[in-house]
Amino acid sequence: MTSTTQKAYIGMGMEGSIARWYEKTTRRDLDAFRTLAVRLRDLLPSGGDILEVAPGPGFLSVELARNPPLHVTALEISKTFVELARKNAAEARVPVNIVQGNASAMPFADSSFDLIVCRAAFKNFAEPAQALEQMRRVLRPGGRALIIDLRRDVSMQQINRYVDSLHLGFFSRWNTSLTFRFMLLRRAYTVESMQALLAPIGFANTRIDPNDIGMEIWLTR
Repeated sequence: MTSTTQKAYIGMGMEGSIARWYEKTTRRDLDAFRTLAVRLRDLLPSGGDILEVAPGPGFLSVELARNPPLHVTALEISKTFVELARKNAAEARVPVNIVQGNASAMPFADSSFDLIVCRAAFKNFAEPAQALEQMRRVLRPGGRALIIDLRRDVSMQQINRYVDSLHLGFFSRWNTSLTFRFMLLRRAYTVESMQALLAPIGFANTRIDPNDIGMEIWLTR
């Protein structure tokens, strides 16, 4: 739940049939989730506490939880996504603590996590500065956060190459491409706008690495 009356996300909520369509589409990207999970596990070779913010249907959290002694928590605003993520974790027989809540008002104590990851969701947050402040608050000293998201200045040619790589059916490909063009790119940050947003938050170190269609934002408390 949220302690503010402002809507937690930009645009329509990911509930019901929309959330289930998203799960079906992103399931095709499981190899990318597995690759990212390996990278993140390597940051905590002796285990630790990981928080995924806005996990959607929970594919990354599930992959992370396959390797104890990592302890995985996921924070998701969508009731449908919470249900789907719990179902996916149960089917995989892995322990993930999936909590419904708002990224800008996290229901966790200070210094609770060694690592935070937020993939493909930050651009949709209605209160991005508050979400960053919450990430810093719940990280342990020296802990790290990784935000992976779209970059506003990528071309539709680059986006369409990515969509092609998902091998979607005609309707899903068309719908996904339009979603990128008319919704997601408009909400996305440039490297410069992200740097400006981060400046007052107070992380000890920040680094932004652009990639093909997005960027990785590394933050250290």
